[in-house]
Amino acid sequence: MRVKDRSGLLVAVAATVVTLVAVLCGGGHAEAADAVRPHVLWIVVDDMSPDFGCYGQQGVPTPHVDRLAREGSRFSRCSVTAPVCSPCRSALITGMYQTTIGAHHHRSGRGTEKISLPSGVRPVPELFQAAGYWTCIGDGLAEAAEGRSRRRGAAALGKTDYNFAWDEAMYDAEDWASRRPGQPFFMQVMLPGGKLRDGRNGLAQVTAAAVREFGAATRPEDVTLPPYLPRDPALLADQAAYLDAVRLTDAHVGRVLARLEQEGLLDETLIVFMTDHGISHVRAKQFLYDAGTHVPLVIRGPRVPRGAVREDLVEHIDVPALSLAAAGLARPAGMQGRDVLAGDYRPRDAVFAARDRCDETVDRIRSVRTDRYLYIRNFHPDRPHLQPNLYKDHKPTIEALRRLHDAGRLEPLAERLLFAPTRPREELYRYAEDPWQLHDLAGDPAHAAALKEHRRRLDGWMAATRDPGPEPAAMYDSDMRVYVGGGNPELEANIATMKRWAAEGR
Repeated sequence: MRVKDRSGLLVAVAATVVTLVAVLCGGGHAEAADAVRPHVLWIVVDDMSPDFGCYGQQGVPTPHVDRLAREGSRFSRCSVTAPVCSPCRSALITGMYQTTIGAHHHRSGRGTEKISLPSGVRPVPELFQAAGYWTCIGDGLAEAAEGRSRRRGAAALGKTDYNFAWDEAMYDAEDWASRRPGQPFFMQVMLPGGKLRDGRNGLAQVTAAAVREFGAATRPEDVTLPPYLPRDPALLADQAAYLDAVRLTDAHVGRVLARLEQEGLLDETLIVFMTDHGISHVRAKQFLYDAGTHVPLVIRGPRVPRGAVREDLVEHIDVPALSLAAAGLARPAGMQGRDVLAGDYRPRDAVFAARDRCDETVDRIRSVRTDRYLYIRNFHPDRPHLQPNLYKDHKPTIEALRRLHDAGRLEPLAERLLFAPTRPREELYRYAEDPWQLHDLAGDPAHAAALKEHRRRLDGWMAATRDPGPEPAAMYDSDMRVYVGGGNPELEANIATMKRWAAEGR
């Protein structure tokens, strides 16, 4: 490896040694022994489905994400293993199913009861850092990085949101600007995505930002909605703001790409673009239908096929494995993610997902997706789809849906899918033919064999990955003390409802 100055000598030598060891041990691509290891940059976006031009979205232009797809590889069937932020991000940063590492309950471990990673499981930044990489997490913008000094501490970093205890020192800073000359970096660019429209004035702020950035905002009357949602003004306005959030996200990606080009780093950087789950809405975020678990995954960089479209089933926990391999680093023996870019990669025949407690709201759902079918198991079928939840219940979309329901103005499809007092214990869909999962085939004799097979597959995965089951009462109470600290009576009522339903066996 060439070294430009003495300050980078130790890093360069360490990097070369680690690379050779990894290749000799069979831990990465043979090509990773090249003189220069790539930088690795993940772009992870909140609350956004594959609503980009390269995925067929025609409502708004997304030239920068589309460029990544054109110059790299696009995965058409990538799923997250958890459809909500913290379990998904806990899984992503370890390459492990969140159920295996005990990090599957949203925003858990915040109280006195803590979660520690199992023996041998290490967050990916630690692995890169040990190999001589500069590790950073922030927004990736040049103007923010200019003049920036080395900083540490969770408050200075981009979004982490891990459910387990972790060492802040695994991140060197919030940007790569302060690394040593010649030092490779592992950067995570964290973008708010769909969360841009959250908050009391979120919709108005997104609209104003779109007008400033693009000259006009998306018109609510032009948007389309899932077939189970009414064309109510509140829902149309939300969808329009969401599409503008997609455009704003794409523009941010463009600024990061421009910075990489300006600094001469673009072609030596492995770039991964993805989201942490689907759009925040009913039957989407927090649920295991396509709208909640199907995410974009686009990869560009050295040795990544250009213009390729991959249609095999992949999981978001595969991103750490392929990133480590690209850097010539060995994948830890227990890591459950796979290097989907390896020459000898054998595609999966099934992918899995799990939803558990979200904030104060207790639930437990598991799914398996194969080439044709999506099978979902509800462990609390006697609870409604729209359980009480403080975070969701004050969103304008949910308020509008509840208002229409109370007035008897919802169509039968919306009433059946959103407001039924119970849920089926098992659901089965031919998801390619039924993209919104409207037609449950679990009770259809013609699909009885498929139901049995997917039931078996899910049972096997839960056993093999050591699914721990319901959350212990002590952990729930510990985390709820943190939530209740604000003295919110609605939240306290929701917690009481969860406890009452549990006592009733619901």
